[in-house]
Formats: sequence, C-alpha cells, structure tokens
Amino acid sequence: MSTEREQDRERERYLAGKAAVVTGATRGLGRGFAVMLARHGARVTVHHHGESSRAEAEETARLVRAEGGEAELLAADLADPSAVERITTDTLRRFGRLDVLINNAGVIIKKPFVEISDQDFERAFAINARAPFLLSRAAASRMTDGGRIVNIATSILGCSFPFYAVYAASKASLEHYGRGLAKELAPRHITVNTVAPGALDTPFFYAAETKESVDAIRQFTGGLGAVDDVVPAVEFLVSPGARWLTGQTLFVNGGFVAR
Repeated sequence: MSTEREQDRERERYLAGKAAVVTGATRGLGRGFAVMLARHGARVTVHHHGESSRAEAEETARLVRAEGGEAELLAADLADPSAVERITTDTLRRFGRLDVLINNAGVIIKKPFVEISDQDFERAFAINARAPFLLSRAAASRMTDGGRIVNIATSILGCSFPFYAVYAASKASLEHYGRGLAKELAPRHITVNTVAPGALDTPFFYAAETKESVDAIRQFTGGLGAVDDVVPAVEFLVSPGARWLTGQTLFVNGGFVAR
C-alpha cells in the first residue's frame, strides 16, 4: 500500500504525462516556471535564445530533471518567425502533445520616446508581441483540450512610467490576445490568462536600469518582488483548480498597481 505522503505526491503531480513550453526559460521567472511545472510532473521544453544562453538553459534542464521531469532544450531566436514556429513543432515531435504554454520571454527597450529607433520598435514587437501571437496561434489548433496558456506581461499595463512606452505597448498586446483567445477556446476548456508582474529582483529588470532608477523604483513600489512571489500565481493558473478562470489579467506587484 502507498503511504499518505506518496498519495499526496501523486495528487500534486497533476501534470504527469503532459507537455509544456516555457519561452525564455534560462533564468529568473522562466526557470522558476519550468521547475514548477516539472514538480507537478510535466515534460518541459526549455526555450533559450542561442549558444550564448545554452549553459543557463542546461542548468534549468538539470533542475527540471531533479524534480523528476523531462527536459528538452530548444534554441530559437524569437525575432525570427520560422524559428518560433519550430518551438511548437519540435515539442509535439518530442513529447507527442502540448498542454501548457507559458509565453514568458521578453525584451525591455527603455529609452526616451524620441530616441526609440525603428529597429528598437521592431525588436520589441517581434519578441514581446509577435512571438507570443505565433505560439498562441499554433497552440490554439494543436493544444490538448483542457490545456493552459499563460502570458507574462508587466504591471506597467496598469500605470505609466517614462521611457517604457514601447515596452509597455508591446506587452499590452498579450492582454488582448488572451481575452479574445480565451473566449474562442472556452468550448475546449483551454484557459488563457495574463500575469502582470511588478518590478522583480532579477537580471531582466536590472539590465535596463541604473542605480538611480532602481532606487527610485524601489521607493515608488515599496520594494522589488522576487521570482517566488510570481511563480505561485502561474502555478495556480495551470492547476485543475483554475479550470473556470480564463480571459483574466492578474497583477502580482505587492499592490503598487491595483486594477
């Protein structure tokens, strides 16, 4: 007979046999999501950009396997539509199904509006808006009924900061994709939601900031959040208990933006 602890472990592994994709899974939120999914039994496609991020992706894969999950590394430049298409195709080839898609990858362009170049605009929308669109479109036709799509946006959707205009605009599209697609996929019991984190103590945040801007944001927001503050929200959204929660945007930011 199985012990009570083993039974609890079995109940926790509600993603056993299922397959998930996490874009930008090399570190920070992406790594946190990948490890969480593995803890619940999922097989995970660990997406990363290319050779420069391979070592970090391999560490994420190691952590996924340490949780008892399978991991498949997949390099793809999200600015390249053909590379984005391969993410879904290769996941289906490797695992035979797709049950969870977390559109996590993003790029911050932080500049005065008048200094945003055409190339900046195109890069921001290619990675933050077009890549999630392509992945969600593919998932809409290939995902197993009862699946989950989670888009990772930003709390700037609900407020305004100088110099973040193109970043916020490109991320805002995720909320609208999610609302429309949620209604279309509801008959198949596939949920689509958006999580909008606040400023987090991660390399992704610091890469676009100076010490002065970090101090100002800390003061304005009451402090930075952590990966572990956001992962539980996504953990709930991919769980059986969230089957009736769809088309929503969940702000996770310590209350500095409430909507």
